[in-house]
Amino acid sequence: MSFAGVYPHYVAKAEKKGRTKEEVDECVRWLTGYTKAGLAKQIGKRTSFREFFEKAPKFNPNASLITGVICGYRVENIEDPLMQKIRYLDKLIDELAKGKKMEKILRKPEA
Repeated sequence: MSFAGVYPHYVAKAEKKGRTKEEVDECVRWLTGYTKAGLAKQIGKRTSFREFFEKAPKFNPNASLITGVICGYRVENIEDPLMQKIRYLDKLIDELAKGKKMEKILRKPEA
């Protein structure tokens, strides 16, 4: 399954709830470390999810702070590393669509 095949669904979900493509991109870039140009390149190449995450410049170390249920699974308990990364991204987009503030979505460790 390609990231580019699912990406429009992320955008549509967010836009349907009054959020923007730019906010979706911000979530994706926060999680993966891609630049705007790097993200656009991956979408254009129709990269698989596996390759998309394997080639991510810097997977965010704060991703482990993403917790909760998505698609009936607790993201923090998913054992397959690739599936967990996909579900982390799903969770970010879900929170965006639910109206959460970006400061809450893009997790930072508590000081």
